[in-house]
Amino acid sequence: MNTPPARDSVPALNRVPVLDRNLKPLPKAPVRIVHLGLGAFHRSHQAWYTQHAPDAAEWGIAAFTGRRPDAAEALSAQDCLYTLVERSAGGDSFEVIGSIVEAVDGADVARLCRLIAAPETAVVTLTITEAAYGLAADGTFDADAPGVADDLRALSAAAAGETAAAGEAAASGGTAASGEARVPGTPLGRLVLALAARRDSGAGPIAVVSCDNLSANGDVARRGILGMASAWGQDLAEWIGANVSFVSTSVDRITPRTTEEDIMEVAEQCGYSDHSPVVAEPFRNWVLSGNFPAGKPRWEDAGAVVVDDIEPYENRKLWLLNGSHSILAYAGQLCGHVTVAEALADPLCRKAVEDFWDEAANHLKGQGLDVPQYREALLERFGNARIAHRLAQIAADATTKLRMRAVPVLTAERAEGRSGAGAGLMLAAWVDYLNTARDVQDPLAAEIQAANALEGIERVQALLRLVNAGIAEDTDIVALVHGLCGSFTVTTPAPATPTHT
Repeated sequence: MNTPPARDSVPALNRVPVLDRNLKPLPKAPVRIVHLGLGAFHRSHQAWYTQHAPDAAEWGIAAFTGRRPDAAEALSAQDCLYTLVERSAGGDSFEVIGSIVEAVDGADVARLCRLIAAPETAVVTLTITEAAYGLAADGTFDADAPGVADDLRALSAAAAGETAAAGEAAASGGTAASGEARVPGTPLGRLVLALAARRDSGAGPIAVVSCDNLSANGDVARRGILGMASAWGQDLAEWIGANVSFVSTSVDRITPRTTEEDIMEVAEQCGYSDHSPVVAEPFRNWVLSGNFPAGKPRWEDAGAVVVDDIEPYENRKLWLLNGSHSILAYAGQLCGHVTVAEALADPLCRKAVEDFWDEAANHLKGQGLDVPQYREALLERFGNARIAHRLAQIAADATTKLRMRAVPVLTAERAEGRSGAGAGLMLAAWVDYLNTARDVQDPLAAEIQAANALEGIERVQALLRLVNAGIAEDTDIVALVHGLCGSFTVTTPAPATPTHT
């Protein structure tokens, strides 16, 4: 057996010696897209589509991290290049992606403001997680959401001329002259500040494109951003309303967390050292609906689909793919499984998925959806054991995810006189999972802990209320979910290392 080369024994990935799929150099394109939420999914999806657009040489991406600067530091060290490993059941293929031309610490608000204020910038894309849009369970802007009040104070400081200096100080690792860097800490707060900079620069209209797993995610982004802007100052909200378009999308590509083994494989197979490769399944899908007033890459020539009505596509993906992921995340871990492929191979978990799909299919109407074929494709994708999609990763942010994945199907089924037991079982599996989870990653983690201390049907009702107040007040739904609890064999789960997916 050959010993793989040590990472330090092969040249580092950079733009000089590495050639792309057409055997041409990978020069940096000018920044015209700003992305918030630099992570593996963005790099396997939107960055891939941008590189494969025929006008890619005109559209560079400046990508900002979320909570930590690590991803930006690692990418910057290799000229923002990285390897995309497409992992199928038959083997791996490798491609160097160069569409990201600048990787920036999300705390560098000054750089964000400069880029979004630049007239060349035409598009802002977002993968900031479902929980980051600052909306309450009823869909309205929540000024009391974690971090929002702090952001509003920082934005008020900006109105007094303090934040620009604070942003420059934060970018250099220091603090503002006052001793406190008064810069927004959430993605929405930072984006609102940057949009104010664009208004002040006179750079003109721009498109904001949400790529998070939310129904009508463009409208969600609009409500979150306008809510934050209105709480700061009505003039900015009016400018955003007139000059910012909000594009809705449906995104789809399973992208598990990169492992040390993946990094070593790239070094062995490709002959260079890449500290930031991304692993993804071969399948990819991107559906967009909305206006781009300042232009966009020709993503549709790379396989993206542009439609007038995106809702049927959103629902198909949210319910069939994401909904079954949630079932497998909670039921699978209760049954002792670690990955999606393992859980799907369990007949009990597989039946739960199929039953929920049957319910969801009742409400997926429209031409071109091909629901039976989509279901078959999902079974093949989920069954790819070479994609180690960990259930603990999917389990995070349940209150936000279940609100979009389980509740619409449950309420639609009951409105047509059926029980909704398939969707109810997703909720019951989550309720049971909370009895065994060692670490709950959720925006309502404190509220979950309080509700979880209750017993019996009161506990079920309190937990459901965190997902959706309406179903929690329906005694028949509460009784349904309570009755479905205990449907899966409870075992000691593997240690959890959850992150958002």
